[in-house]
Amino acid sequence: MGEYGGDEGVRRRGCSCTKENFLPEESFRSWGNYARALKETLRLKDRVLTRSLDQTELVDVKAQSQHEMKKTLNWWDLMWFGIGAVIGAGIFVLTGLEAREHAGPAVGLSYVVSGVSALLSVFCYTEFAVEIPVAGGSFAYLRVELGDFMAFIAAGNILLEYVIGGAAVARSWTSNFATLLNHQPNDFRIVAHSFSPNYRYLDPIAIVVLAIICVLAVMSTKGSSRFNYIASIFHIAVIIFIIIGGFIKADTKNYSDFAPFGVRGIFQASAVLFFAYVGFDAVSTMAEETKNPGRDIPIGLVGSMVITTLAYCLLAVTLCLMQPYTDIDKDAPFPVAFEAVGWGWAKYIVAAGALKGMTTVLLVSAVGQARYLTHIARTHMLPPWLAIVNEKTGTPVNATVVMLAATAVFAFFSSLDILTNLLSISTLFIFMLVAIGLLVRRYYVSGVTTTANRIKFIVFLALILGSSIATALYWAISTDGWIAYAITGPIWLLSTIGFWLFVPQAREPKVWGVPLVPWLPSLSIAINIFLLGSIDRASFERFGLWTLIILVYYFLFGLHASYDTAKEASSAKQMKNVEEGAVN
Repeated sequence: MGEYGGDEGVRRRGCSCTKENFLPEESFRSWGNYARALKETLRLKDRVLTRSLDQTELVDVKAQSQHEMKKTLNWWDLMWFGIGAVIGAGIFVLTGLEAREHAGPAVGLSYVVSGVSALLSVFCYTEFAVEIPVAGGSFAYLRVELGDFMAFIAAGNILLEYVIGGAAVARSWTSNFATLLNHQPNDFRIVAHSFSPNYRYLDPIAIVVLAIICVLAVMSTKGSSRFNYIASIFHIAVIIFIIIGGFIKADTKNYSDFAPFGVRGIFQASAVLFFAYVGFDAVSTMAEETKNPGRDIPIGLVGSMVITTLAYCLLAVTLCLMQPYTDIDKDAPFPVAFEAVGWGWAKYIVAAGALKGMTTVLLVSAVGQARYLTHIARTHMLPPWLAIVNEKTGTPVNATVVMLAATAVFAFFSSLDILTNLLSISTLFIFMLVAIGLLVRRYYVSGVTTTANRIKFIVFLALILGSSIATALYWAISTDGWIAYAITGPIWLLSTIGFWLFVPQAREPKVWGVPLVPWLPSLSIAINIFLLGSIDRASFERFGLWTLIILVYYFLFGLHASYDTAKEASSAKQMKNVEEGAVN
């Protein structure tokens, strides 16, 4: 069967760390093979045009992991995983930062905007997770709908999202731990004066925390779930305490200057606060371990997001009622706010709750990111050694350790503001692609969609994207104009109406589907792109650099490894059973 198929070949890769574990494909067996592969430009065209199939992701790709992941999760587990994954550093740290610098007391509205965007993305993710319940999450969904190449671009940003998100939370863990012990956050960090100001505060505590999380994540998914929801119950109790205590000590005078930075400040804060909602996509990667995906995933994902959005808005309102926005502490806003209103003892409860929240965020993130990496490695876009699932624990040990090691490097060096802005770009970009992927799934099926309907689909989708991008660009460069919005808004509206009236759906969801298609995915695209227009230029430069790095990797390694793997699979089966659109 060769290196790509058969149990013997797969087991051999898991036994040792040799070249066969990392680059077993035909293109890398000799320098001559590699040189020939680099010259074959047809390979890139093949990967751009090729789309995977549902069955391929569900059966053939999963088979690369040696062993099945254990189906132990239900809707209760997923809902608490969602709450545990999302409520963490975002609300306990970024609320203070954005209220003070961008939104003022209107930060609650910022949470509403980013919450609506996140909820729309949750709907899109849910339909995919029910239809394609595999560990790859959005990577697998985009491979099926947008093709191999776009899936890899998304994959690189997915991995960046998780590494940076974990690093930001780990550093916030140190800040809240310091507050709990009556110290300043940097008291527990090593100062390297020769480094840039954004990278000079080295954080050894973050490394220790991530190491403990790594051990928990590789032991058992069900065990991680039990720990998560027991800890999350305590976390919810702390949030209720903050809301009640905050309203008792509220001063409505703090709301007299409600939006000091204007509407622009509200949306700038929304773009950054989107980080606070990151994590629910990790729950979609657990679909492969869910007993009844059709029932459990919609309840778990949508339920957890509704609870989270409500909690965020109430917490943001509470914070700004307790203190003037100019006095809010940027590192530990809630503990310091309670101290400022005379409840110094309460800061210890709040700091302990924040630490618990960040711990579960790190745990769920570790579980989710390892499953993303596992599925990406199953396609050989990354070394197949990372795809191995441990027989005893039923968890992807190799992928978990590698991802958390990378997270630890970022957490050790980088400051929170550098991390969160870059994270928001990656996240919004991926969520936009998933919404596009859902429209493709509903409206374009090879062999079913007519040529005329395909042309209408492409035109309307291009108009939706173009009007959304134009709106975001105008927002970014104009401070008080409105004429462009009077043009781009109606174009988006008419394009969505055109979708609704003139392009018939080519596929109906089998079990659970997003309501109000194409309206919800179209709105998700528009909001995600608009929020991208509120992020600073330096973050886009870092995003561009990262995208360039992953493209270089793809052209040198990932392209040839995935091409060889697909062709090897197609030699054992008919091509129509593996992929569609491949170049012969």
